[in-house]
Amino acid sequence: MSLINTQVQPFKTTAFVNRDGGKGEFIEITEKNLHGKWSVLIFMPAAFTFNCPTEIEDAADNYAEFAKAGAEVYIVTTDTHFSHKVWHETSPAVGKARFPLVGDPTHQLTNAFGVHIPEEGLALRGTFVINPEGVIKTAEVHDNAIARDVKETVRKLKAAQFVAANPGQVCPAKWNEGAKTLAPSLDLVGKI
Repeated sequence: MSLINTQVQPFKTTAFVNRDGGKGEFIEITEKNLHGKWSVLIFMPAAFTFNCPTEIEDAADNYAEFAKAGAEVYIVTTDTHFSHKVWHETSPAVGKARFPLVGDPTHQLTNAFGVHIPEEGLALRGTFVINPEGVIKTAEVHDNAIARDVKETVRKLKAAQFVAANPGQVCPAKWNEGAKTLAPSLDLVGKI
């Protein structure tokens, strides 16, 4: 069963966030945090691993693009918020993060988003773009050995925002902001 166009289910957890480069803080995160603006949930297996810091650094390096698009990024692992605090303090790559590092030690989120690996207690690499109403618009899940390119996530976010603001339009392959879109019609069938 696909999660596309389904509502994010209620949840409650704690995250570590350090927005200003100071000490940071622990904050409560619920499904209500995902309402009112676009959100991107990026699931990773665990803190203190090899590929995960490279992805957090990539998200941090592109965070201005997410902010410009009016979206918040949430990194989620099955670790605790305490682990995320220490990870943020000890890893130069993770230390760049100015977005919430969400702990999911109860596996509530990893199970709800279908990325939980029961025999390992870890998450698969899953990426979800959620609209301001809390509805999942994109989903990508793959093997943990394959790190993602956050620029593609930004592209998908902008495409989801475009079609939400422009009903009747679709974004073709490799669409980027400002490029031509399509208006599906009988006249296009067999002509592309």
